[in-house]
Amino acid sequence: MQRTRLRQVMGESLHDLALWAANPWRHVSLLAVVFTTAFLLGNSITTVSGSLNLLDPMVAVVTMVLTEVLVRQRPRLRRQASHLWLHLVDSLRVGFLYGVILDGFRLMT
Repeated sequence: MQRTRLRQVMGESLHDLALWAANPWRHVSLLAVVFTTAFLLGNSITTVSGSLNLLDPMVAVVTMVLTEVLVRQRPRLRRQASHLWLHLVDSLRVGFLYGVILDGFRLMT
């Protein structure tokens, strides 16, 4: 990859975020924000696709592919020195699936 200014700024921003989250309270609050955002995203995707009654199988495939991509990224993230990104991906995945499953239980009743 080329060393462009955008790539350098993005790398610096991600590194600064990792340094900011070195504090345990900030780390936990960042995980809570990611979990809540993923939960709302998973809940809204299933609610919108269920209410429109369009492309339900396609939405199921997209959610499954998204979850599998996140699961397959875990070994690569585990090898890094900072486990912040591993925790963020896990929180994103769990929050997203929790939102989807909770909405499924709610619609089943």
